[in-house]
Amino acid sequence: MSSRTSSPKRAPDRSVKPGDQFGPSSWVEIPQATIDAFAEATGDHQWIHVDPERAAAGPFGSTIAHGYLTLSLIPVASYEVVPRAGRLGINYGLNRVRFPAPVPVGSRVRAAFEVLSHEPIKGGGQVTMSATVEREGTEKPVCVAEVVYRYYD
Repeated sequence: MSSRTSSPKRAPDRSVKPGDQFGPSSWVEIPQATIDAFAEATGDHQWIHVDPERAAAGPFGSTIAHGYLTLSLIPVASYEVVPRAGRLGINYGLNRVRFPAPVPVGSRVRAAFEVLSHEPIKGGGQVTMSATVEREGTEKPVCVAEVVYRYYD
């Protein structure tokens, strides 16, 4: 998702309302190089992520992406599919995050969003959305998160 050209500084459009749904985003492949780069950036070198030989004999049959790697794809997926407006948008936080299923190396994932609330704040607004990341070919989501964005006019 890092290859997108949309500006991450633009905020969710203030016309979005609870119940609005956006997406899914484009599919993004998760190669071992991405998993390794995430491990290097975070210091999380657990074998299930970075040792293909050992992971082949593990519970998933291959290396898997870090849950937080999957989570980190949500903002840029939102830039692709959620309408934008305003001067500045920020990731304000998360209310809840779960990783119901693994993301094996080589998988393709994408995200969809539903607006849960949209509230005014001083100088802008706060939008809470559910984000569901799915893996191609499976029914169970790989990440379900309640994300909170703030925008400023």
